[in-house]
Amino acid sequence: MGTMQLHTISIFIFFFLVPFHGISATTIMMVNKCTHPVWPGIQPTAGRPVLLRGGFKLPPKKAFTLSLPPAWSGRIWGRVGCAFDSSGRGKCATGDCGGSLFCNGAGGTPPATLAEITLTAEHDFYDVSLVDGYNLPIAIMPFKGTGKCGYAGCVSDLNVMCPVGLQVRSRDKRRVVACKSACSAFKAPRFCCTGRYGNPWTCKPTAYSRIFKVACPRAYSYAYDDPTSIATCTGANYLLTFCPHR
Repeated sequence: MGTMQLHTISIFIFFFLVPFHGISATTIMMVNKCTHPVWPGIQPTAGRPVLLRGGFKLPPKKAFTLSLPPAWSGRIWGRVGCAFDSSGRGKCATGDCGGSLFCNGAGGTPPATLAEITLTAEHDFYDVSLVDGYNLPIAIMPFKGTGKCGYAGCVSDLNVMCPVGLQVRSRDKRRVVACKSACSAFKAPRFCCTGRYGNPWTCKPTAYSRIFKVACPRAYSYAYDDPTSIATCTGANYLLTFCPHR
């Protein structure tokens, strides 16, 4: 894998925005603007390669740029409140992937805010999803692309407005550290869009998904949310920011 280089945000944004002649790979720069460390988890879709062993630590005010292979697709999320020993074993308060620093293809335990991206020969598709719940704000912004290249994300702190029935609290119960999806909390078909609700005509917004949508209109709030929640772009590089409001 080679040595991973973390950079200060101010320096690396300059290089990110300057064209790299002769380099055609799509890149995604992950920036941590939170006041605490974030451990990004990276999960490819089936058949796509695992990148960076699926996880690493990103300190506050640092950035890391990852090259994505052609036709790669997958999801990235932020793990919070993690502690790992020298072998990489440990646990995260939210977004944990089996108690390991390196997710190695495993997904994060909900609730977790997801950034999803799919690269194709014609267009890239990307979105921020709250379908698996929320744990911290995330935003995706494309640069130097063509087409309908828009912003996607959830910059509001849903933890401060999370309904009681969806709250995940810290070990001492003093803070809300994540907000479950209604599907995860209640397991009901109408919240999970399963059974007779397994299509866009019968699975409609609920009071819970509307809270997510009002707070984060540029993110998916449930499985059959507004199709405009997914963005498309061609020939872009991407900036993925944790805690973009800071």
